[in-house]
Amino acid sequence: MVSVADIVGLLVVVGVNTAVAALATRFLRVQLTTRWGTAIYIVALVPAVQLLVTLGLTGPLGLGPDLGSSLTVVSVAVALPFALGVAFDYFWMPSPAEVELPERLERS
Repeated sequence: MVSVADIVGLLVVVGVNTAVAALATRFLRVQLTTRWGTAIYIVALVPAVQLLVTLGLTGPLGLGPDLGSSLTVVSVAVALPFALGVAFDYFWMPSPAEVELPERLERS
């Protein structure tokens, strides 16, 4: 039987990983100028960072239930938040090229 604390812990892990994916995707889209470079870095780096965050949250902090297998953990705690975070950045946020910066920031 899964307790309420385990469910809340799992939701925290998924929420934090979703935020990490969205923020890392936005950062890479703003900093990199090529589309392929951005896509490759997003696919390679963001899940690795999410995996480290998952290990940190579920290991020492003990958040979340025992999901049974490593495939389930990667699916629920890394792949699902990765898809949500990247989708949030690409579909909800404006493209970095569309954002107008104040003149003071454009000159530097």
